[in-house]
Amino acid sequence: MTTTEKIYQIFKSCRKISTDSRVLQPGSIFFALKGENFDGNDYVKHAIYNGCIASVTSKESIADDKKIFYVPDTLKELQNLANYHRRQLKIPIIAITGTNGKTTTKELIASVLAQKTRVSYTGGNKNNHIGVPLTLLSMNQTVDIGIVEMGANHPGEIKTLCNVAEPDYGLITNIGKAHLEGFGSFEGITKSKAELYNYIKKNNGVIFNNIDNQILNKILGRYGSISYGSNDNAFCFGEYNEIAYQAAVKWQSDNISGFAKSNLIGKYNFENILAAITIGVYFNVPASAIDNAISCYFPRNNRSQLVKTSRNTLILDFYNANPTSMNAAIDHFYSINDKNKSLILGDMLELGEDSDNEHKNILELIQNKSFKKIFLIGSNFYKFHNDYEYSFFKSVEEFADYIVKHPEIGKFFLIKGSRGIKLEKCTDYL
Repeated sequence: MTTTEKIYQIFKSCRKISTDSRVLQPGSIFFALKGENFDGNDYVKHAIYNGCIASVTSKESIADDKKIFYVPDTLKELQNLANYHRRQLKIPIIAITGTNGKTTTKELIASVLAQKTRVSYTGGNKNNHIGVPLTLLSMNQTVDIGIVEMGANHPGEIKTLCNVAEPDYGLITNIGKAHLEGFGSFEGITKSKAELYNYIKKNNGVIFNNIDNQILNKILGRYGSISYGSNDNAFCFGEYNEIAYQAAVKWQSDNISGFAKSNLIGKYNFENILAAITIGVYFNVPASAIDNAISCYFPRNNRSQLVKTSRNTLILDFYNANPTSMNAAIDHFYSINDKNKSLILGDMLELGEDSDNEHKNILELIQNKSFKKIFLIGSNFYKFHNDYEYSFFKSVEEFADYIVKHPEIGKFFLIKGSRGIKLEKCTDYL
């Protein structure tokens, strides 16, 4: 019996994994992961003492092959265990990656498929080399289909995650400029995201593809797909509508059709909604159930949320930001008919040597549009404070101090920026 099989026998009895010594789950298996600033091997015995039934370590001297198991690489072993478990489940897995819209699309798909079957999917943004294994290990025999979100910030990561999750279905939401620091170039991003399509092709799986996206079409090549988009040649085609700022989609696929009104803001959510509709149709979810699932989904975590306060109306869209999503959000917001449209934009992070140019591009974009007020927050935008007649702030704390002394009332704000800028700190004052 291999070490992975021994650990799996223990896992079957507990179904719980711990990776953080600060929040150990009694009765779990503790994996002693290592990082730049921590080494879980220092807490193996602490984990056993505090109720873990087993630990996995890369420190051979403390292993006993009974409660403490030695492996050369604990992260790799966590991935091996997840892959082994995935094979025991024998359920279809849908993998989702892309620059923007991964989490929203994943949750919309889960909402749609849950109308017919039992679904388990990635919680929050646990989409990396640790999160994907934990997602798979959270699935049990009651699950009929799994949805796994895959994120990446360097080449090869999607390929690794595919080898762990072994997806039967794949979807790339889009490809844009994000994590340029890790990928080095837009071409690097494209090549990395294509790793999902490459895996699906190699294993004769099913790809759901946005027929409107020329980059994705090029990656797809001649491989057949279940297509969606605004082109009526698609398997499922749709038309964007907007009701009280919120995205709605009129759709049709062969002899079934529907109208899905969402609680999401922005035309950029059209493709996310239509992807979920398409997968629902493919898995034979009734049209009325698909529309109901879309309308019952409410965005969370500051993703395309419309909020009305006692003073202003806010679009909260600052879970993450990159040049592609920033452009799309600003363009859509500008198209809304409201004389008090105003912007609060935070820095876009992890853009590497392209950062200055990309921030300047955003400044040029908004210079050509008429907004009531424009506030720019963060050190990357602040570099240009002498070149543009906007209100610049070095930090969100500095902006919050300003807005307390100079309150804004009756405005319609788009609030957009990278998560690291912490724009949520200013919303209480708006």
